Amino acid sequence: MRLICHRFLACPSCWRSQCNQALGPAKWLRRPVPRGIRSLYSETGEWGKKYELETRKKVESWWCTRIKEQFNTTVGIDKSRPKFYVLSMFPYPSGKLHMGHVRVYTISDTIAQFHRMRGLQVINPMGWDAFGLPAENAAVEHGLHPANWTQSNIQHMRKQLDALNLSFSWDREITTCLPEYYKWTQYLFIKLYEAGLVYQNEAMVNWDPVDQTVLANEQVDENGCSWRSGAKVEKKYLKQWFIKTSAYAKAMLDALPGLPKWYGIKEMQANWLGDCSGCYFDFMLKVSNKPTGETISAYTSTPEAIYGASHLYILPSHWLLHGNSCLKEILRKEFVPGKDSLTSVTAVNLLTNQEVPVVISAKSEFEGYLDTKIEFHFLKSTVGEIFAMHRKMTLPISAVLTWYKNGYSCQFTGMSRQEAMSAITQEARNKGVGGHLTSSKLKDWLVSRQRYWGTPIPMVHCQSCGPVPVPYKDLPVELPNITSFTGKGGSPLTSAAYWINCSCPRCKGPAKRETDTMDTFVDSAWYYLRYTDPHNSDRPFHKELADHWMPVDLYIGGKEHAVMHLYYARFFSHFCHDQKLTKHKEPFNELLVQGLIKNRTFRLATTGQYLKKEEIDLTGPEPVHIETKEKLQVTWEKMSKSKHNGIEPEEIVQKYGIDTVRLYLLFAAPPEQDILWDAKTDAIPGVQRWQSRLWHLATKLIEARDSGTLPSPQLLNQKEQAEARRIWEQKNLVVSEVTEYFLKDYLFNAAISRLMGLSNTLMQASPRLILHSVEFEDALASLCVMLAPMAPHITSEIWKGLSHIQNKLCTHHHWDMDVLQQPWPTVDPEYMQQPDVVEVLVLINNKPCGKVCVPQEVARDAEVVRELVIQSKLGSEHLQGRTVTKFFLSPRTALINFLVQ
Repeated sequence: MRLICHRFLACPSCWRSQCNQALGPAKWLRRPVPRGIRSLYSETGEWGKKYELETRKKVESWWCTRIKEQFNTTVGIDKSRPKFYVLSMFPYPSGKLHMGHVRVYTISDTIAQFHRMRGLQVINPMGWDAFGLPAENAAVEHGLHPANWTQSNIQHMRKQLDALNLSFSWDREITTCLPEYYKWTQYLFIKLYEAGLVYQNEAMVNWDPVDQTVLANEQVDENGCSWRSGAKVEKKYLKQWFIKTSAYAKAMLDALPGLPKWYGIKEMQANWLGDCSGCYFDFMLKVSNKPTGETISAYTSTPEAIYGASHLYILPSHWLLHGNSCLKEILRKEFVPGKDSLTSVTAVNLLTNQEVPVVISAKSEFEGYLDTKIEFHFLKSTVGEIFAMHRKMTLPISAVLTWYKNGYSCQFTGMSRQEAMSAITQEARNKGVGGHLTSSKLKDWLVSRQRYWGTPIPMVHCQSCGPVPVPYKDLPVELPNITSFTGKGGSPLTSAAYWINCSCPRCKGPAKRETDTMDTFVDSAWYYLRYTDPHNSDRPFHKELADHWMPVDLYIGGKEHAVMHLYYARFFSHFCHDQKLTKHKEPFNELLVQGLIKNRTFRLATTGQYLKKEEIDLTGPEPVHIETKEKLQVTWEKMSKSKHNGIEPEEIVQKYGIDTVRLYLLFAAPPEQDILWDAKTDAIPGVQRWQSRLWHLATKLIEARDSGTLPSPQLLNQKEQAEARRIWEQKNLVVSEVTEYFLKDYLFNAAISRLMGLSNTLMQASPRLILHSVEFEDALASLCVMLAPMAPHITSEIWKGLSHIQNKLCTHHHWDMDVLQQPWPTVDPEYMQQPDVVEVLVLINNKPCGKVCVPQEVARDAEVVRELVIQSKLGSEHLQGRTVTKFFLSPRTALINFLVQ
């Protein structure tokens, strides 16, 4: 059998971009460089004084390969070091990266490098969420096979990621459309089936009556028409596969308080889950006292009262009235619109064995997403009303009165309400007939897709045995080679007769394979576990490896995935824990939800059409359409190709360089906030100038040490020593603050700002201080190390230059190792033992008036310092009776300035 995955993915390494071969160590030989040629110190041993465009290109070209070599692989488990698992949501291989990708991967790369420098064992894996509808659309529209289209896109996007020089753990790369991955997706699906958490039921789908095919929601336009044929979409019932995610709703809700670092997202998850105080019970349907073979689940918010159920309510839109049920005609005939319609269909509770009638409700909807619920008239009725209802609808009354008099029935009599609920739901779960606490707003997960490009559902249908899972030894069920895609009819898999027809694994009789494929959310619901053991051919992952790396310490992605994806991922993680596959229930310890990158869009007010830049006249006070001079609607929106406001990452990187783009994305806003691109373009030149200043600082130190004068800290006079002391204090303060920014809130913009402040302090240093000061050398080295996770290329080259200067004064740095291999700076012990008080210089209208001592612990609190100064003797002499209009505190320089009338 020719299978498509063998055709194009026989050797995954064939379509993975390979890193360049390792280059040998540079020979540090001083040699003359011809004038007019910009040299690179790492190549020549000659330091160029200016960091210009040509130098920047050479620096990034030289260091890209070398940085990749250091971090592209992860060795085995090192239990002597703490682990850190940082994960950014893997992309769909659409063919092109956008600036949103660049932002999220820059954040994850920065955090990964930071924790490596702190001595942690880090994995930062990357892969491809490679199944999906766009590949099938490309097959229909352009004649490209989904496999070839996906392969080409992955190759291109891998090259784009390589060009950004991100330190992903590429040895852990996964691709969800490869058989070696989806074999284990199928394995977990069968595990769910065996646990009673997978079932088939009829569900409503979008149906194109012209193309005779099922449409995804995104294929239906805003007018309710098919995106391809233009036909009005109809609703149709088809038999679909479901995963019973509601069975874990209560467990997932109860686990949320144990996730303190799910800032803002925890509330969204709780809202999605709802109040999990009710449950479903399973019922068998009968007509004229004969079983029909049909079963349904009905919800109640009072499970403890199940022995007092009076009837089942179903909505007029219920699948029993519209699908392929054998009860369809009976129920339709007995339904009276606008009234509660008692039917001849009865339902036997599989827990209590009580039989109650089925009533079609007069309502068009119930609370939440319910279409079936259990009714208890006694909960809101007197005994007389119960008998009246009994006579009116001929409802069985004995069980109702038993509950009404005694509270509960059978072995549950005498229990409190909470005890009865717990006992009844537990018994239902033990019997496999419901009882899982959930809410009325939560639906089970419909995972069937009538598509080709997805994980095949590993089930076969036998006339004798019914649905039967494929044996584990026969996995994976691979996609067949289908070459014709029309977008019409059912799933393309229905045309592969040689693939569909098979033997039943149970009775060995003729059977047919399931032709639906899985929702791509299933593939991404467990991929974080596969990263822990990506090459295992015997199981999804080894428990020891999963237990070591899990949970993910930091999960980074967009807010659009804060509900559904996280809900499904948590479900799979809880299930794997219950199956003894993993130790940890929750998959993600901390979430970082990054904001969007937005750009301006220009639309015609008359038609709503988005315009391209070349169609817009921006020369006047307001943008207008070039042809019609019509004023345009200008809004900030997420970058999108269709809205003509996107920016190609390659163009920006080529123009400004990798480090500049990284620094800009980190500096423009905190990670959770949106970036307005055009409003922040002033930051790009600022970041470029800062890199030039850093280069200039390194140049000053290199030239000072190469001047022929030996450095000697003893030669510094008292004023210079005081200046050196201030540099030392500033360095320690910045180390403390930047470390906190990295560890707590990932405020990279604040970290960069503090590093800029330290560089400004160093720029003011005198030539003698640069030459003779240990503090200057140490501060510049520490600045370089702290900046390295955010701008690895320029700092690698600066570090190489610093490491080869003569007569270094700092011996605690590892000068023989690259900057990204340096340990993260720590605060000097002496700084930690600073005096308990700080002398704050007081200025009034910019003139010094004296100093006031304030406690160290409040020296950074502007309001407290202000009050202490006003209450001091100096404040009484200079501020009493005067109106303070403004005041400014500079904790860094221990200075407060009062502006008074």
